[in-house]
Amino acid sequence: MIKKSGHNPFGPSLGKSYYIGKREDGIDWFKSSPKEESKNNQTLTPFLGKRKVQLWVGILILSAAILLARVSYVQLIRGHDFKSIAEGNRVRIRDIKVTRGVIYDRYNNLLAENVPSLSLVVIPVDLPNNEEEVEEIINRLSKITGQPQQEIRRLIKEQPSYSYQPVLIKENLDFEEAVLAKIESYNYPGVVLKVDSSRNYLVSKEVPSVSHILGYLGKINPNDLDFYLAAGYSLDDYVGLTGVELSYEETLKGRNGKEYVEVDAFGEVKKVLAYQEPEAGDSLVLTIDLELQKEVERILKKTLDVYNKKKASVIVLDPNSGEILSLVSWPAFDNNLFVGGISQEELEKLINEPDQPLFSRSISGEYPSGSTFKLIIASAALQEKLITPQTSFNSVGGIAVDRWFFPDWKAGGHGWTNVIKALSESVNTFFYIIGGGYEDFDGLGVRKIKKYAELFGLNQKLGLDLPNEASGFLPSPEWKEEAKKEIWYIGDTYHLAIGQGDILVTPLQVAVWTSVFANGGTLYKPHLVKSFLDIDNNQTEVKPEVLRKNFIDQDYIKIVNQGLRQAVLSGSAKSLYDLPLSIAAKTGTAQWSTKKSPHGWLTAFAPYQNPELVVTVLVEEGEEGSITAVPIARDIINWWSANR
Repeated sequence: MIKKSGHNPFGPSLGKSYYIGKREDGIDWFKSSPKEESKNNQTLTPFLGKRKVQLWVGILILSAAILLARVSYVQLIRGHDFKSIAEGNRVRIRDIKVTRGVIYDRYNNLLAENVPSLSLVVIPVDLPNNEEEVEEIINRLSKITGQPQQEIRRLIKEQPSYSYQPVLIKENLDFEEAVLAKIESYNYPGVVLKVDSSRNYLVSKEVPSVSHILGYLGKINPNDLDFYLAAGYSLDDYVGLTGVELSYEETLKGRNGKEYVEVDAFGEVKKVLAYQEPEAGDSLVLTIDLELQKEVERILKKTLDVYNKKKASVIVLDPNSGEILSLVSWPAFDNNLFVGGISQEELEKLINEPDQPLFSRSISGEYPSGSTFKLIIASAALQEKLITPQTSFNSVGGIAVDRWFFPDWKAGGHGWTNVIKALSESVNTFFYIIGGGYEDFDGLGVRKIKKYAELFGLNQKLGLDLPNEASGFLPSPEWKEEAKKEIWYIGDTYHLAIGQGDILVTPLQVAVWTSVFANGGTLYKPHLVKSFLDIDNNQTEVKPEVLRKNFIDQDYIKIVNQGLRQAVLSGSAKSLYDLPLSIAAKTGTAQWSTKKSPHGWLTAFAPYQNPELVVTVLVEEGEEGSITAVPIARDIINWWSANR
């Protein structure tokens, strides 16, 4: 028993000592036995001293203070962070996919539309933390989609486990796959059946040449991913990869919306917390005339078959605005092959095709211009007042400089020739002389030739609203010395003056410089979009853009045009004479290989008095332009006169 004489055992000790005694029948705190006390009269040392009590009390107070400080830190200072983390486990920011704009031709024929599609995706942050469970999901998704497990595993591991961005496993699911995917979305967290849309190009199978114009959509290139994500795109968004789909990506795409939603453990939406409206993309109305495009392609294919040729380009444009009415590069491809992803086998087949159907010759191909370049040389010589309409030179079959001879195409020559006859009959001697000079006549020289060629849009991109436009090439003495380690000879200037040698142009450039003569002296920027349509069908017209004007006097342009008209009446393009419309034209034959046939050119405009269209034809290895290119232009202009 515990005893303290004269004191309450539960009262304060006041520094007194206690002793403990034993009692066989138990312990009675209020009643003691003198016998037992004497028997066990044994005093112990104090089991708790004052200092120890104070120490323990101090420890308890300190612990409580630390605990209180920690709670305060968590609640007051880090509370917002932990709240965000907690909400991250139940709140998601989801993209609301916007409707992509569609594409029409100039007469509102639909060329590209959106069709509903179903895709299977996984959300990394919602997947289980257990690796075995993730492997089970991968195995199941592989069975549903037919995708290899290693491919699904790779796609998932490419994204951080905390990512909210959907990882596309398979798109364009068929009905059975979609049903199974929906079932598994209830069984496995992070598995989602997503309703989306895909592109459908309505006429590309029938008229594959429109594929070079429209382009196609594809997955975001990994190198561009940061750029697109910063612009508000989702990881599984498709973007334009070529054609107007690429050039007008921002316009067509619009802007995705956002919604802040509360989800359950399976990622299913339970509540929408906030919502940001998506902004629909605008639609494009192209300058292209689909019916004309179809007819041009038909005519081109027919003529190529007749002459056993495979590669060509045709451009039809409005010289008074720069609007491109038809753009055919042949061979072509069906851009629907790329919808939903093309197989590696199909892609390699297209890439390795010798005739390069993916290559847009009309804007990316670079070729010697042949005699079509003589329009520029003639106008430059007139503008520089080196010649007048009456200036004549005698063509005797060519000219000789030292041991070199530069021939005319016609044996024996063309006789006395002025600028109109020179253009009509494509007399080389005339252009040798006005280009490089001869005897006591000073020609333009290479520098002035280059100056005027650049005024007409050569050696530069014209700014067409399609990707991959080539700039062509104009040689110079400096270039030749650096590239070939040779000096510039007079023969180089002669070759340049007739569009041969190292000069390279695109079919688009030839069509555009022809339009300068057709419209009286204005170089328009070529373009493919006529107007934009918003979601409410409000239309915004694209105004013609003038790149340059009045750099050649109109009187000189009229003189050149007389030469082009005479080419149709009695010269190299006389097979165009009997068409319903009066036509001005220039043929060209471009040497490019000692082993293969030259390229054939024809560039023309009609009607002669008030031109409405320019037609430029290039047939690769087409021999003479008068043989292969003229029949194509003839049939196109004939159709135009009857149908437009």
